[in-house]
Amino acid sequence: MRKLKDVKEKANQERLLRRKNRAERRQTELQESAEVKLQTLSELEESTLFKTLGTTLEGWTEEEAEDLLWENGPNEITRGRKKHFIVRFINALINPFNIVLIVIAFVQLITELLSSDDRDFLTISIILILVLVSSIISFIQSERSNNAVEKLSDMVTNNADVLRDGKYVSLPMDELVVGDIVKLSAGDMIPADVRFLEVKDMFIAQSALTGESHPVEKTALRNDQPNRALTDYPNIGFMGSNVISGSATAVILLTGDDTFFGSMVQVLAGERGQKSFERGVRSVSKLLMMLTLFLIPLVFIITSLKMNWNAALLFSVSIAVGLTPEMLPVIMTSTLAKGAVSMARHKVIVKSLGTIQTFGEMDILCTDKTGTLTEDRIILEKYINVHGDDDERVLRHAYLNSYFQTGLKSLIDVAVINRMNQKGLSDIKKRYTKVDEIPFDFVRRRMSVVLVDDTNKRQLITKGAVEEMLAICKYAEIEGVVVPLTKEIEKYAMATYLKYNDDGLRIMAVAQKNAVPDEHSFGVSDESEMVLIGFIGFLDPPKESAKGAIGKLKEHGVRTIVLTGDSEGVTAKVCSTLEIGVDQPVISGSDVANMTDEELVSLLKTHDLYAKLTPAQKERIVSLLQNEGHTVGYMGDGINDAPALHRADVGISVDSGVDIAKETADIILLEKDLMVLEEGVIEGRKTFGNITKYIKMAASGNFGNMIAVLFAAIFLPFLPMLPIHLLVQNLLNDISQLGMPFDNVGETYLQKPRKWDAKSIRTFTFIMGPLSSVFDIMIFGVLFFILGYNTVLPNGEVLFQTGWFVFGTISQILVIYAIRTSKIPIIQSRPSLVLTLTTIVVSVIALIIAFTGLGSVIGLAVLEPIYLLYLLGVSVLYILSVEFVKRLYIKRFGDWM
Repeated sequence: MRKLKDVKEKANQERLLRRKNRAERRQTELQESAEVKLQTLSELEESTLFKTLGTTLEGWTEEEAEDLLWENGPNEITRGRKKHFIVRFINALINPFNIVLIVIAFVQLITELLSSDDRDFLTISIILILVLVSSIISFIQSERSNNAVEKLSDMVTNNADVLRDGKYVSLPMDELVVGDIVKLSAGDMIPADVRFLEVKDMFIAQSALTGESHPVEKTALRNDQPNRALTDYPNIGFMGSNVISGSATAVILLTGDDTFFGSMVQVLAGERGQKSFERGVRSVSKLLMMLTLFLIPLVFIITSLKMNWNAALLFSVSIAVGLTPEMLPVIMTSTLAKGAVSMARHKVIVKSLGTIQTFGEMDILCTDKTGTLTEDRIILEKYINVHGDDDERVLRHAYLNSYFQTGLKSLIDVAVINRMNQKGLSDIKKRYTKVDEIPFDFVRRRMSVVLVDDTNKRQLITKGAVEEMLAICKYAEIEGVVVPLTKEIEKYAMATYLKYNDDGLRIMAVAQKNAVPDEHSFGVSDESEMVLIGFIGFLDPPKESAKGAIGKLKEHGVRTIVLTGDSEGVTAKVCSTLEIGVDQPVISGSDVANMTDEELVSLLKTHDLYAKLTPAQKERIVSLLQNEGHTVGYMGDGINDAPALHRADVGISVDSGVDIAKETADIILLEKDLMVLEEGVIEGRKTFGNITKYIKMAASGNFGNMIAVLFAAIFLPFLPMLPIHLLVQNLLNDISQLGMPFDNVGETYLQKPRKWDAKSIRTFTFIMGPLSSVFDIMIFGVLFFILGYNTVLPNGEVLFQTGWFVFGTISQILVIYAIRTSKIPIIQSRPSLVLTLTTIVVSVIALIIAFTGLGSVIGLAVLEPIYLLYLLGVSVLYILSVEFVKRLYIKRFGDWM
């Protein structure tokens, strides 16, 4: 017993020593990227590979695997630590616009508490309620779109057959470690990044990971081309891809976060870049904050000369509230919600309301090809003879080969069979009986069937890769005559093949021979002295709506750039059909990898087609375009698109996309009709137009009122309006604009992308605001000098305040009609019914307050009826002046809204 105990203790000490050594090696090894590691390991001789990994063909013992699992962690994607619910809500609450309102509410609260008069907390309550409602909406939107990392992790939850203690056992994937030997077969998900050791008929579906439209052949051959794209390595399989057919033994190279798949998850786990909509709101909020910080102390200093500092501070805060468009969160939310509802009618899910506006701002759409622009399925496009002419006989032979082979029918076989069914020729199979077959393998890259027809004629039919097929052909069929395959004819056949291959078709050769033995065990040696009869070509076809959608986007100023992991030839073919990047060379991922950012930016200005890209390269291109000031949308449906979807201002996925693509995207198209892209752009521009109208109206109108208040505070012996009057007037003006989300937007405005521009809003405010002040001051003169509403009359001060209250309200409502369009209002551009009703209702309310006793509730008097004439006259002059200045503004700046 003691001896056994000593042995166990010694073994434990050795295990601890190995564990320590491994940990030290792990600490000191370079933090290479998954791409570099996989490239290095793919090129090693098998003996060197096992030495590097520290394993053998026998795999690990259970104890050794436990040590490695303890050191390196489980084979799973690390989920970022999720912030607490309260922290996430606070992040939604704290933004520049809300800060403006919160500061104003806080200052007003202090003022009310210090006031000895009756305290009124209504304004404070309204402001805080608006802040809370907009924050809750923002929080709910962000919560719905924060599950991308969890979805990625959930995708890898199956078991794998792994060699432990000399025998294969089924273990959860998260228990696998580097150096494990695993067995894979059709239907399995590859559990980690692996190198294949032995393969048999191995095809891998990695389109979701890489964008390739066809299943990829894998071999155990050492990678001898280090400059090829990582996803083209023949002996490497990636976590998250699937085995379509065949079987293999493989050794695990990378696990968990270290894998190629995991590196994309880490990108998604980081903080998402600020969207265009958020940047725009921030810039507008900054402008409002600067105006507020400037006006509060200025008004306070001036008014404190005429009243005690408590009243002066209250009035100054009221000015700030009047300057701030409190209804902006409501206007924006309702405008965006209207856009989302409109998109829902077209079966489009909008997960983030802000995306609607950004969609309209988008000026570049980057898109994957496979599954987005194309159907993500293979169709038989060509069946041609050696001359390149359509030949139904070639199709019949290809069909017989595909139909009678008994292995797992590939997408190519299915495409051939479908084409024969469509042509109504599939009954030909009834004439034949299968005698034998020679299965496909990756060395020959072809497969054959031996058939006998109803006349007892035997025939060997073979299809496969062109080069391998030419190697077994001794004859060729030229114009129905079998002739020897001379060098000249072979060169001619290759030219036909290359022509269509360069066009983006995947080409296979078809051959046959009739000299087949009656009784025979057929094998590879029988694939000889065959007759080349022609070629078949396959294509992943574009979606029917893709060309029209791309054209419409171009008409609306949106450029389309294709970023795909598929081959250059296929990309060129599809994009030529869609009229994207016509006559442009296709830039490959290897070219992109060798470019500096400056070189790539220069290329992006003129080139629209990029193929064989890695996910990181797609994200890099999107990021560089954003750095150049573009608002970038990205449309994709695969795992390989997730980083770019995450980075883009607008992430768009389609109904057939993988879960992670749909979770990462901001917009999901439930139907394959891409014309909704144009509709989304138009809806986004309508939304942005109506939001911009409100901001410019509110900011310029309120700014003009504040200038008038400053003028009055300096030159009048009393305040032109009390704080309560300012707040009620501001509230009425905001209510009158609640119809803005439903307003009509001119066709001209929709023709090009629109961006948030704080400078434009500032310019507009500083021009139109003072213009309104001129007419405010004009009405001051009417009230003070003509009507005599001054200190001479007992209630002259109140009448003056009432007169300006109703003019300020009515004039700002009327100017809505002039500002909302660059055209002549009403005549050339009609407002929506909702906006018309809200403005009329509020105008009537303002008149009732001024000309009935209702105004006494807020300390206003009843005006004389004669004032209506002055009110109408000055208002008409104001509108005419706005129209005149509008023409000058458009002439100077080229645009109105």
